[in-house]
Amino acid sequence: MPWNALFKLARKRPPLAEGEAARGQEPLTHQDTRAAIEELSQAVRNNPESVEIYLALGNLYRSQGEIERAIHIRNSLINRPGLDQGLRARSYFELGRDFRRGGMLDKSREAFSKSAGLMGDTDEVQLELARLAADCGEFERAAEHYGRVGRNMAQAHYLAHQARDSFRHGDAAKGQRLVEQALEAFPASPEAWLASLVHGALSANLPVLTKTLSDACESIPPVQRFLLLEGLLDVLSAARVEDGTPGLPLKPEAISELVRVCVEVLAALEPDALICYYCAKLCLFEADQDGARHWLEKSLVLNSDFWLARLELVSLVLTDLDLTPFLRDQLAYFVSHARKSKRFVCKACGFRWDKTFFTCPRCRSWHSILFRQEFS
Repeated sequence: MPWNALFKLARKRPPLAEGEAARGQEPLTHQDTRAAIEELSQAVRNNPESVEIYLALGNLYRSQGEIERAIHIRNSLINRPGLDQGLRARSYFELGRDFRRGGMLDKSREAFSKSAGLMGDTDEVQLELARLAADCGEFERAAEHYGRVGRNMAQAHYLAHQARDSFRHGDAAKGQRLVEQALEAFPASPEAWLASLVHGALSANLPVLTKTLSDACESIPPVQRFLLLEGLLDVLSAARVEDGTPGLPLKPEAISELVRVCVEVLAALEPDALICYYCAKLCLFEADQDGARHWLEKSLVLNSDFWLARLELVSLVLTDLDLTPFLRDQLAYFVSHARKSKRFVCKACGFRWDKTFFTCPRCRSWHSILFRQEFS
């Protein structure tokens, strides 16, 4: 059956049974997929030698979460006598995807390895092995696979991930080596610079922290610098709390010095609304309200629509006003809830979140995050 005719048949929607009609129609995408599965199953029965239809049917089963059926189809193809090696390799490749979707990671790796043995170490196989290694927490192996296909951004990401783990477990030498490898692969990697910055902050090494922050701000695009500063504020907040983490908490005077040198480095950069905002946040971290007000006012001069800077400034001004307790409580309520607005947005798909991310949780694009300065 020609493919165009097959897909036209697949898009036909069969009439609903009485029970289904009572429950209401399924979403159109589900109806289309079910119809496609039915038509492909019929095509397989009519032409059992058509390997491509088998592969397509297996992919549809996998997309519906029917992993056992998908695996059964792949194995029936792999065991078929006289099957072309390229098609057998493709069957192993899709089998690896099935196993990965079903959480059978060891079997998934084995299937991908057999696929590579038949059709060579293709980029497709390397990318699947990279994702599989990342799912297993094998970040160095994931970085190695991404490096083989020239995905330097992803390679640096997973090297930095492993570096953070090494720093956390007290292996500073390995952590630093991994950071250097990550920056060699992708010099503008905010993940790698952040891992090094966090290590410098937690070790309270002011010269190292100063140089790292300065070099990082020079290497990273200005629109991504907030990733460093957001991470730094999180670390300084954690450093104040005694939670059993080795080396924490830092002494208050050490934290004050860290804040001071960070503000000095940021103040030396070309004026930017976001940089000024984070200088204000660092000042607030040390309860320096006058310094925070100065930086927030400077931020609003550079971008008068920067809603979060304006919100923080209003919050500071409230402390100086003679308000009734009722009005003060209401304003405090609105300010606290406005702070919870999602500040970060993916420029690729528009996804908004209240936490920073290096890959978009929705569209999986790399380094597409922006700080949402204007309230819209």
